[in-house]
Formats: sequence, C-alpha cells, structure tokens
Amino acid sequence: MLAWTNALRAHYRWIIVAAGGALGCVAIGGLFSLPVFLRPIAQDTGWSTTGISTAMTLAFVALALGSIGWGYLSDRVGPRIVVLAGSLLLTTGLALASLATSLVAFQLLFGVVVGFSAAAIFAPMMACVTGWFDTRRSLAVSLVSAGMGMAPMTMSPLAAWLVQAHDWRTSLQIIAALVAIFMVPMALLVRRPPALRKPRPQRQREERMSRPCPSDKPRALRRS
Repeated sequence: MLAWTNALRAHYRWIIVAAGGALGCVAIGGLFSLPVFLRPIAQDTGWSTTGISTAMTLAFVALALGSIGWGYLSDRVGPRIVVLAGSLLLTTGLALASLATSLVAFQLLFGVVVGFSAAAIFAPMMACVTGWFDTRRSLAVSLVSAGMGMAPMTMSPLAAWLVQAHDWRTSLQIIAALVAIFMVPMALLVRRPPALRKPRPQRQREERMSRPCPSDKPRALRRS
C-alpha cells in the first residue's frame, strides 16, 4: 500500500507541475493581452494611450500586493480553492473590463481586478509545487516558471489574431471565456502537498514525537 501511494505521488506531482505552468501561462497571458488592445481601445473610445497603459501599471501593483494575500490564504485553505477563486475572478475581471464605459472603470477592472486575480496563480502554485517535491525541486519550479514565461508568446498572438477579426470588446470577452474554459478544470487538478494534508494537531503530535527527549542525554550521562 505504501509503495502504491509513493508511486502515485511520484506521478501526480508532475501533473501539478503541468497544471501550474498552464495556469500561469493563461493567467499572465490574459494580463499581457492589454498591449495588443492598446491601439484598438484608444481608437474606439478616444481614451489616451497613457491612461490605458496606466491599467497595466496598476495591474503590476495589484499583482505584487495580491501575491501576499493569496499566499497567506493558500496556507489557510489550500491552493486549489485559491487558484479556483483566482480563475473565476480573472474571468469576471476580463469580462467586465470589456464592458467598461469610462477610463477609470477600465483601469480599475483591468488593472486592479485582473492584476489581483492573476496573483492567485503565481505564489500559491510555486509553494504547492515546492511542497510536492523532495528531489528535482528546482526543475519542477523552473518548469512552472517557464510556463508563465510562455504567456506573451501564446496569448498575445491569440489576442492579435482575435482583434483583427473582432472589435476589442468582443476579443476580450473571448479571452475571458477561454480563461474560464481552461483554468477552471486545471484548478481542480491542484492538490495540497501530501505532507500538508494531515490535520494540524496530528502533524504537531508527530513533530513532537520525532523530537529527541531533552532528558535523554543527561540520563545517558548519569548511566555512564
């Protein structure tokens, strides 16, 4: 039974890596679709390109601050709930940003909401992948990072292709739908690392039992 469990863990941890890389690619790709839409948005709405670009700045700030909050929440409730919530929030942010009628609303929806929701993928998945690996940990983390790094080379060309056939609002809505279709099922594949699945009191008892008794050494010295 123990051998079967170890074999299952050895195989499933690579599924976690694949899910982390794919989730990061889609999430960061949705965020980096804004430069592709910059000119179509400006031409359609009359908003300044500087104002539209400010949404990207806000997104990076929200990404940095959100990583702290999502990371803390992941420790409390587990990475799957956090990643699933971030996926749904990212879908909502992209869809609502496509309906924005003012520059401020677009900045808040795309900048704050999309940036904050994308942060739910980066830190929790990195911590989750690290916990699944005792060996080859650096390789696993680098593969997840590589998946996120592929985002501008995958989602940006897709956004450029969409905006040639549709207006920017429809294109952004299509990307929001793709985010939901891909990210929600992948988020359901995420699991806590095996060492963290035990209830906290049980883990604490096992840690106390594994520690050497402070009185063992003096007792051994007295016997000698």
